[in-house]
Amino acid sequence: MRTIRVASYNIRKAIGTDRRRVPERVLEVLTEVDADIVALQEADRRFGIRSAAIPPLLLDQQSGYRAVPLNVQTDSMGWHGNALLVRKEAEVAAHDVLHLPYLEPRGATMAEVAVKGASVRVFGMHLDLSGLWRRRQAAAVIHAAAQGLEMPTVLMGDLNEWSAGRGCLADFARHYSFAPCGRSFHARRPVARLDRIMHCGKLKLKDCGVHESAAARRASDHLPIWAEFSVG
Repeated sequence: MRTIRVASYNIRKAIGTDRRRVPERVLEVLTEVDADIVALQEADRRFGIRSAAIPPLLLDQQSGYRAVPLNVQTDSMGWHGNALLVRKEAEVAAHDVLHLPYLEPRGATMAEVAVKGASVRVFGMHLDLSGLWRRRQAAAVIHAAAQGLEMPTVLMGDLNEWSAGRGCLADFARHYSFAPCGRSFHARRPVARLDRIMHCGKLKLKDCGVHESAAARRASDHLPIWAEFSVG
């Protein structure tokens, strides 16, 4: 059995709780978390050409990660702010973007990744503020994920769901198990489990949690969450 570590992190366009944009702090937090695969939300700046919140050269020189090449927008890291990072030595066998139904533009990302001798399929997402649209978006992700159930699958991201076990959480729970990571928002005083990691039955959860370092409390208004799985 091989172990793989994943993480989800809403980096808020690299704007910290002090309202300063410092992408180096995000990279410091990612180094602390030390995941093999990371789903980022709000990874692109909001206006203009929506350039990457973490400049590609900075990511290359000051981290052990590279962005999955989604080949959608030239200057962006992700798709509607959703990006996937993998260790530089990881192999990406396939990748895609998902068009989600929306009130405001939303999307999701997918990649099949081989790392540490294990292969997994990962979906990253950032769902709508509206409960009705969240459920429609969850249905679209569940449908897309059902097309390749032969691979161990992880779904993660900022679900924006404040309720406990209702709405889109109940929809996902019919198909996937939740890693009980904990409260990740707001970074200075976590009160809500907006960020979630879900997995299929081919993966065995070993450990999970919220990363609560001093750097993480400054780098974004969300704390990163992580989970470790055994892959057969």
